[in-house]
Formats: sequence, structure tokens, C-alpha cells
Amino acid sequence: MNLVDCYRVLGLPSGASFHAIKASYRQLARRYHPDVSSGDQRAKDKFIEVTAAYKFLLNTLADSTLGKRPDYAVKTQSARQATAPPISQETGRKPTSLQVNPNLSPLEQQLKSNAYQQLQHLLKGQRFPRAIALIEGLARRLPNDSEISQWQAIVYQQWGRYLIQQQQPDKARLYLKKALRTDPHNRSLWAEVEKDFRSLEQTV
Repeated sequence: MNLVDCYRVLGLPSGASFHAIKASYRQLARRYHPDVSSGDQRAKDKFIEVTAAYKFLLNTLADSTLGKRPDYAVKTQSARQATAPPISQETGRKPTSLQVNPNLSPLEQQLKSNAYQQLQHLLKGQRFPRAIALIEGLARRLPNDSEISQWQAIVYQQWGRYLIQQQQPDKARLYLKKALRTDPHNRSLWAEVEKDFRSLEQTV
């Protein structure tokens, strides 16, 4: 079975997104699952074919996605065991475990874990434009993960704080507001942004 066949089996156009692949598989798996179509050999065969296509696509796309950017390939433990310092505007906090989103496939969870490690590295090096590009891309890929939204807001806030130090108040104000819009219910984030706005007032 090749890539074209896999997409066809799942009823998708070539190059469909991870989200589309996962959604189509779940729908077809429910339809043809042996528990639903008991005694129907055709349905059983279809279920096996759909599952094989899904696994083949995930494995292939995982290799191509993680292989495009060697600097993004970080050796990690399994997502459930991965432990790293939190992406946070606060300092001195103990490391925390990544949240495991049950709605993510193992491949998506691995992608999230790798991006988390890379994001830590970029923020530590104050490479904010690349950090923003990385987190925005991840947010588009996994739009329903609240933890990623928190990371995105914190990256905006830290970039805004850096811009204040670089005497770019207008651009800093833009990103600080963007941080609050991205994660409006994060109290610790609000507290940090308020500090930044006070700093802005002193520099103007």
C-alpha cells in the first residue's frame, strides 16, 4: 500500500492534514468496527484496511515531519514520562510534566513534546521570532490544545518584555495585548503583563 492508496482508503485527498486523517479514520473505524458489524466479513476486512492505511500514513508523515528540520529532532522520553522545566514567565519553579491530551494521537503528542523542548531552547537563547514562528505553527496544527495556547501567550509576553528593553514600546504593547487575547483567563500571565505595562509607562 502506498501513500496515494492510503489517502484513497480513508476517503481523503493527497496531502490531507493530521487532523483530517485522524477524523476520517475515527469515522470509518466506528462504521466498520467488528463490534458494530458482527459477522460481516466485508466490514471486518474494510476495518483492517482502514487501520493499516491510518498507521502507514502516520508513520510516513511522522518521518517526513520530524526529518525536515534536524534541529527540531530532540531525543525525548515518551510523552507521558517527559519532564522539563515549564515554559513560564516565572523563575525558580520546579520542573513539571507535560500535560497529556487524550484527544491527540501518539504522533501529535510526540510532535508537541518535541516542539516544547525546542521552544525552551529558543526562549533561553532569546530567539523570539523563531519561537513565535514555532508556537504559531504548532497552534495551527493542534488548535484545540489549551496548553499550547498558554505557551503561545507566554511567548508573546516574553517577546513584549524583551521589546520594552530594546526601546520598542509600540511593538511591545502590541504583543503584550496579543498575549492577553490568546490566554485571557491566565491570572499569572495578567500579573506579568501588568508589570510590563508599568515598565512601559516609565519608559515613555
